Amino acid sequence: MSRHPLQRLSSPSRSFSALLHILGLLSFTGSFANPNELFLGFGGQFQFLTMIGLAMATATFACGLLADITLDSRLFELKNLLSVCSAPLEVLVSVLYWGLCAIDRDLVVPPELELSFISDFGFHAMPAIMLSLDLMLFSPPWTVRSYGAMAISMTVAFAYWGWVEYCFSKNGLYPYPIFELLETWQRVLLFTFSAVLMTGSTLALKWVYGTINGSEELKQEALHPVKTD
Repeated sequence: MSRHPLQRLSSPSRSFSALLHILGLLSFTGSFANPNELFLGFGGQFQFLTMIGLAMATATFACGLLADITLDSRLFELKNLLSVCSAPLEVLVSVLYWGLCAIDRDLVVPPELELSFISDFGFHAMPAIMLSLDLMLFSPPWTVRSYGAMAISMTVAFAYWGWVEYCFSKNGLYPYPIFELLETWQRVLLFTFSAVLMTGSTLALKWVYGTINGSEELKQEALHPVKTD
């Protein structure tokens, strides 16, 4: 299949593209294999936004690897479609997690939970790094605009909030300690801020893509989203 003129390296491909997707899947599945007692209860490990993002990253890279092996353009398009949601979500997870840890680690990690640096990095940094590399080097440019990005982000943020509250009704506790400290109106602000931050991560990824791959149009779309929509 022909490569988009802005796409830096060949993909789908059985060389470097496949290697990146294999390395990413090894990292993601290694994190999934790291059990924790906090995953018990209704919703299991998927009470955590970290694990939902990790599952989406795994699905994205699985489609990418299958596309590399089969050279199927439909699987490649599906990988790129999933990436529009999974990459900004993982950037959001990384920014929120490390930002809150810098303020107070107990906001996002219960005191009884001990994570090694390797595990912590695998959960909260590697997915964002691998998905960003896949976007910058092995993907065509995103066509999603600011309003579309905001719609996706708001849907993800408030769907997750609804899921968290449903799990709380079954388990009697929240997956992240910070939720215990907030009143309802404060949670609305938190999830609204998260949606805005995820939208911002989409635009930031577009700007970096335009910078790396030489597209002034993409950079302007990211810097002036309202004007270009």
